[in-house]
Parts: sequence; C-alpha cells; structure tokens
Amino acid sequence: MRAGRIAAAALILTAALAGCGQKIDGNPRAMGEGGGGEIIDTDFDKLLRECEVVANDKIGEIVGNAKSVDGSFSGAVCMWDIEDAPGGPAMATLNWYEMGTLNNEKTTNDKLGYDSGDITVQGRRALQVRRPGDNDSCGVTAPAADVGVVGWWINYRPGSAHPDPCAAAAKLVELTLDLAR
Repeated sequence: MRAGRIAAAALILTAALAGCGQKIDGNPRAMGEGGGGEIIDTDFDKLLRECEVVANDKIGEIVGNAKSVDGSFSGAVCMWDIEDAPGGPAMATLNWYEMGTLNNEKTTNDKLGYDSGDITVQGRRALQVRRPGDNDSCGVTAPAADVGVVGWWINYRPGSAHPDPCAAAAKLVELTLDLAR
C-alpha cells in the first residue's frame, strides 16, 4: 500500500515538472515593443477618470448647494462625502459597470428586497431604487452612453430635512450621460 502511494506521488510530481519544462519559441520583448503600435500606460494615470465625469462643485450643487464635497474611490465605485448638504452630512456614490444591464440591476435589487421601478432619463428606460422604508436615500441606474450601466446613489442623513434624493440621483445620471457622449 505504501509503495503504491509513493508511486502515485512520484507520478504526480513528474507530470507537474514536465509542464514547467516547456520551451516556447520566440524572443522576449519589453512591454510595449510588440510591434502592433499599442501604447501601454503603466502610470495608470487614467484609472479613476470616471470619478471625474461630474465635477465636485456640480455634485454639491445638485445635492443641495453644498460647497464641501470630497471624493474617494473604493473598488468599483466613486464616492463623495458632502459635509454641508441640507440636513447635515450626505454621501453621493457613482457606479459604472461596463458589463452591467438594467435587467441584471433589477434582478439584484429584487433579491436585496429593494423597491425599484422604471423611470425615464433622457428618453431611455432607467431604474429608480429605494431601500424599503428609507426616504433619505435613492439610486438611479440607466444604460451607459456606450456599454453597460451607470448609476448614482444619494444618501442624506437619516431623518433630516433634505431635497428628494431620487431627483438628485436622476439629475446626476442625466449629467453623466451628457458628459459621456
């Protein structure tokens, strides 16, 4: 029995090492020297460009004439802390999913138990989304100008006096679609 285990281990090791010993024909080239005319940006200076689609001062204006708007990035979303929104601190969030669809967003919202319904933004179908019993936040998602979906969420301080978060989210989606064309 022990000899069988040793033989099996030796066979697995031999197979693994054989895969690592392959020779690939050709000559190595430095990145960007592939001859195809491609330009590779290794500085990643455009990585967060979508976070700049709407200027901070415009975001502040739309959520209630706020002046203190500070942006950050986390994972797949851009976020802005708005210190002087009506009713106190608020947050705006932008998501832009290149492979997203409205149907997928609707399915996800339904699974989360969110209330969502169709609205129109710039003549196209969009979704307006709310968490149940939460009148202080709202999201709007629409098809992006080229592919995927773009969405904005506005979250005001719970229980505070503030403008309609759905109107602000819809306006930010509209502005994003205008600027993305």
